Amino acid sequence: MPVTFRMTAKAEDGHEISLLERDLSDSETWIPSTADLSGFAGQAVTVALEAESESEGAVALWGAPTLSGARPGRSDDRPNVIFYVIDAAGADFMSVYGYDRKNTPNIERLAAEGAVFEHAYSNSSWTRPSTASFLTSLQQSVLGVGNWDSLPPGVVTMHEHFHRAGYQTSTITSNGWAGRLSTQGREIDFLRDTEPDLASNSSVALHGDFLDWRETFPGQPYFVHFQTTDVHEPHFPVEPFAGLYVSAERRDSFDVWWPRLFEIEGPDYYETGDVSGAFRARLAAMGVEPNVFFTLQRDLYDETMAHQDHQLGELVKRLKASGEWENTLLIISSDHGHPAGSFSRFGRELLDPLPEKWEGALLDSYRTRVPLIVIWPGRIPTGQRISEPVSLLDVLPTVLELADLPPPKVMQGQSLAPLLMSTEGWKPRPIIFEQYQIDPRNGLTAGHIEVLDGRWGASLAVYPEIDDTVDFRPDGIQRAARLFFPDKPRLLLYDVWEDPLATCNVNDQYPELVEKYLEFLLAQIEAHKALVLHFTPGGEVELTPEQLETLRSLGYIQ
Repeated sequence: MPVTFRMTAKAEDGHEISLLERDLSDSETWIPSTADLSGFAGQAVTVALEAESESEGAVALWGAPTLSGARPGRSDDRPNVIFYVIDAAGADFMSVYGYDRKNTPNIERLAAEGAVFEHAYSNSSWTRPSTASFLTSLQQSVLGVGNWDSLPPGVVTMHEHFHRAGYQTSTITSNGWAGRLSTQGREIDFLRDTEPDLASNSSVALHGDFLDWRETFPGQPYFVHFQTTDVHEPHFPVEPFAGLYVSAERRDSFDVWWPRLFEIEGPDYYETGDVSGAFRARLAAMGVEPNVFFTLQRDLYDETMAHQDHQLGELVKRLKASGEWENTLLIISSDHGHPAGSFSRFGRELLDPLPEKWEGALLDSYRTRVPLIVIWPGRIPTGQRISEPVSLLDVLPTVLELADLPPPKVMQGQSLAPLLMSTEGWKPRPIIFEQYQIDPRNGLTAGHIEVLDGRWGASLAVYPEIDDTVDFRPDGIQRAARLFFPDKPRLLLYDVWEDPLATCNVNDQYPELVEKYLEFLLAQIEAHKALVLHFTPGGEVELTPEQLETLRSLGYIQ
């Protein structure tokens, strides 16, 4: 349905002029437009945004207008902030973290200009809950399990913090879970989440969108959240990186095998909880050796990582050429490791022997150990390798402190600025992981809450007591697979110093630690429930003194 969009401006003396008139019929894409208000300098002006259509039922939407230009009184040293998320980038598969293929040379050079966190973790293993959490510094259960369409009242996102401080804000992504399908759409001046024709080449399109946005709206400071899908499956590397580790013949084989995996009849991992078994049975039905397939998938992943690394290096070159680099705070990270969503992929599948199908945890290094690299030329000391375990929940309070903005009133992370700047204020904390889902057929919730505490990791399966009369198979059951193994302990304890991939629990060796971490995680569940009450609208729920003290002791509220 064609819609006519108009923008007019009226000065104090009543004089009105037309600034913009465009006829549009594309209902899928946000179309940026600009209007020059310089002729009204020094005047109070009323700007009107209008839309009309001759087609009955047409709907028109204006995005939040951005006033671009010099801001009187703005500090010259306030940084532009780029939060660059490489979707599904596992730190274990990046040479900047010691991987044995040189697939991130540009990121290594960037890392030398700032600080690398050696042990950073996402709090979830797939995009939607992880992204919502790192942009708010709140766990999934606090934001609302399955509450994807809106955030609780009072929750403030990273974009909102910066927008309210006078920043232009943007999300530029090729993953809808981080864009319009997420809960982060508030106070974003420019949103681009169109999927490119080839996800493995997404960074090229996203960087182009960013540069177009900066040319159209050159005002500063700005905050931009990138979320690329170059290394997210399915993997289709592009030249000149295609062929770096995979021959044309092997590539052709993969192109045949990959679609058949999802077409061939075989075990359904949603019905059995055995993701590894389902994939291996399907490969066997095709006559494909599992190790051949999973090695090939890893090699393709490495090629896409090399491409992503090159493109990020090219973006930084543009920032340096434009003169913006010296006052840019760049954070490089990921929303989760690999494999995405805890599906069975090349990481654990290449282990020999294979772990038991019920063993494992979100804290598995392949699933949630992610890159976290912070660079701010001339401000953050260079060449740092920081060994303290940290969470992506720490990113929001960190960037706000570095940008000299107030911290969130409620947060579950803490600022990493003391570690970056070697100042006081950092207190080590256990890392908490959460992942839940709701079965839409019955409203029941299942998932995991976990803790990584120095040498020990503990994973607690959380699901309702059910009987044979209840059909309970949550959507995405691979994320709560222990539901299918009721004879196994609900809490599994791992020695992550010896077993970082959580392949074999040590419950029998350390029963006292099993009890300790069970009590700890149950207390965390109650603390998160109390924090939910903090965001209950209308002031209808008042926290008890005990609940308030618990939240303060955990550092969640001041």
